[in-house]
Amino acid sequence: MASNKQYNKILNSVWLLLLFAMAATNVYAQRRTRVFGVIKDDQGAPIELASVRAVGQNALTFTNLKGEYNLWCASEDSVRIVYSMIGYETRKRLLRSPGDSVRLDIMLPPFDSNNTLGTAVVTGQGRQTTTTQRITQPDTKLTPSTTGNGVEEIIATQAGVSTHNELSSQYNVRGGSFDENCVYLNGIEVYRPMLVRSGQQEGLSIINSDMVESIGFSSGGFEARYGDKMSSVLDITYKHPENFEATAQASMLGAGAYVGWGNKKVSLMSSVRYKTTRYLLGSTDTNGEYRPNFLDYQAFFSWRPNRRWSFDVLGNISDNHYNFVPHNRETKFGTISEAKTFLVYFDGQEKDFFKTMFGAATLTRHFNPDTYLALQFSTYATQEHETYDIQGQYWLNEATTAEQLGVGTYLEHARNRLRARVMNTGLRFRTKLTGHTLQAGFNWTRETIHDNSREWEMRDSMGYSLPYNPTALNLIYSLRSKSDITTSRISLFAQDTWRIRAKMGLFNLTYGVRLSHWDWNKETIVSPRVSMGLLPSFSDHWTFRFATGFYYQAPFYKELKDTTLTNGIATVHLNRDIKSQRSIHFVLGADYLFKVAGRPFKFTAEAYYKALSHLIPYTVDNVRVVYYGRNESSGYAAGVDFKLYGEFVPGTDSWLTFSLMRTKEKIDGLSIPRPTDQRYNVSLFFTDYFPGTTRWRFTLKAAFADGLPFGPPRSDKSKQTLRAPAYKRVDIGMSYRLLNNSDRHIQRGMGRLFKNIWLGLDCFNLLGIDNVNSYYWVTDITNTQYAVPNYLTGRQINARLSFDF
Repeated sequence: MASNKQYNKILNSVWLLLLFAMAATNVYAQRRTRVFGVIKDDQGAPIELASVRAVGQNALTFTNLKGEYNLWCASEDSVRIVYSMIGYETRKRLLRSPGDSVRLDIMLPPFDSNNTLGTAVVTGQGRQTTTTQRITQPDTKLTPSTTGNGVEEIIATQAGVSTHNELSSQYNVRGGSFDENCVYLNGIEVYRPMLVRSGQQEGLSIINSDMVESIGFSSGGFEARYGDKMSSVLDITYKHPENFEATAQASMLGAGAYVGWGNKKVSLMSSVRYKTTRYLLGSTDTNGEYRPNFLDYQAFFSWRPNRRWSFDVLGNISDNHYNFVPHNRETKFGTISEAKTFLVYFDGQEKDFFKTMFGAATLTRHFNPDTYLALQFSTYATQEHETYDIQGQYWLNEATTAEQLGVGTYLEHARNRLRARVMNTGLRFRTKLTGHTLQAGFNWTRETIHDNSREWEMRDSMGYSLPYNPTALNLIYSLRSKSDITTSRISLFAQDTWRIRAKMGLFNLTYGVRLSHWDWNKETIVSPRVSMGLLPSFSDHWTFRFATGFYYQAPFYKELKDTTLTNGIATVHLNRDIKSQRSIHFVLGADYLFKVAGRPFKFTAEAYYKALSHLIPYTVDNVRVVYYGRNESSGYAAGVDFKLYGEFVPGTDSWLTFSLMRTKEKIDGLSIPRPTDQRYNVSLFFTDYFPGTTRWRFTLKAAFADGLPFGPPRSDKSKQTLRAPAYKRVDIGMSYRLLNNSDRHIQRGMGRLFKNIWLGLDCFNLLGIDNVNSYYWVTDITNTQYAVPNYLTGRQINARLSFDF
């Protein structure tokens, strides 16, 4: 018995020894290895959030802000470690029988973007798979320009875009008003003054052509990352010069100078521009002392201390003055059988000024070449004064019989003051994954507006005050209002661009959603948007695209003013029940690439339909948009656009566009044309060099557009159905290169300082056509109204000189 107990005791001891040996063997087998180090890029900067993993094991870690990592993995005969980060090449390391600790410092070079599939955009013969086209900017110093706003004048020649005023930089897109166009500068939305009535009061736009690197433009169906506007988006990006560059130019319409300098870390651009339209305005029917002076200063500073951080600052100050003392006016209009003359003698003057300031700062954290997070801040401030007291004594006669149709006096008075400030803070995020480009953003906007308006008009016809009342003396129109508002807006967006390869070809799908809230009317709007582009596998010549989505026009201050006119007295109150106007876009387009005589060409066709609802009716007088202040109508806009683009002459870009469009709205059951109902439009931009030389350059700009609807001022919309004459205009410019030192072959004398010197001569309104901009209405004692056209500028010659340093 004792021997059995002793045997069992020995057996248990053996089992314990065996278990201990097995445990020791297992512990040895699971011995762990620590792999640590630093991951940097090819410039020696640490890469944060890079992934480090052991192949075949559940071992994964990420680098910290210093690029350091610490990975624990099971020690085996061989361990494969993989280092990866979006935007960088992947690296692998094989460890054979690693010890307890191994240090590996890794360098990840940036991924070669030339071997990846990027977003297709228009650049020469590039492929456009979204509704945003990339526009090649011609040398605006060599093209005839009446406004000095070269970028906007190029946009006005695009398909679906039109303008009816050569003194203004504003444009209409597919039946939309000026206020429906969204403009971004370096990713920040910009604004324009609100009291400007006419193109001759407009100064220089904030976009300086000398500082522009790229131009993106969409006439509809644009992405969710762009703001709440119903018609179009103009997206401008400024350049970062890495060498010294400078230009200077002067003409009979103004002057300007630009200087840019930079290296790989710092860049600075600065410009000053001066414009005066006194010479052009002298060709209008109204004679007088025109003293318009527009001054603009702009600077853009960029600092990139390393590949991780960048800091951009943009500032603009614009000081615009328009002073006018009218003397007399004589306008001849009508038909051969019903010719009329309108003669006015004036007293009084007009003094306006529009002073705006814009500043923006962007701090960007670049996690890798394809991933960044940007913090943006911007502020826009405007101070506007509109002051005039002008009395006119007029005679409206039949030109052939000298019969008097109307004789009278009018006196116009205004003391309008407006101050506004818009502050914006936002975040932007962008990254690329395999086949995807993700973008998201957030914006908070604060708007403060102070408006004090006082204006009235007295009109006398043949000794009787209008409106005629035998017992009282009344003004034909008077307005007095004072408003102070402060509101806030919040907006968010998220979108993805997904590139998909299939048997049919390469698809480019962009989908996203935008959300906005305004505390004035407590309205929240949601805008889903999607677009699809196809590069078909059956042909390299075709590109197809389709876009649809919801686009809201969030009201700004002008849309809030609900004005009621009773017996000529205007009463204004701000409408808190106002809602955003809505447009649902459907855009179908195609591009066809081909060559003629070895030169590249592209033909583009797009058809669109916009379902409009919650519309706020408005009228247009010159460039002033006056809203009714209530959501009273619904409507539509439909049309087709065609564009032929290419090198008609080797080494130059030219294009021809043709558009057909119809837009209507329904008010109280009555369907009428919208104020921008332009049924046809043809635009031509053509450049050429003289045969055998590049010294002579010729530029032609031509426009032929249908006239817009109009009606008596401050009248019911049902009366705004008259049609102005078609807008027809041809401008040409001839430039001669006095000095060509682009290759730096001149090393001595003053010539070594210059790259190019150009001497130019322009002819505005070559055909001398009297285009109608707006109408002055004469009312006689019988309440018969006569529309007297206000003609735009006539034929004028302009000389210019430009220097490239």
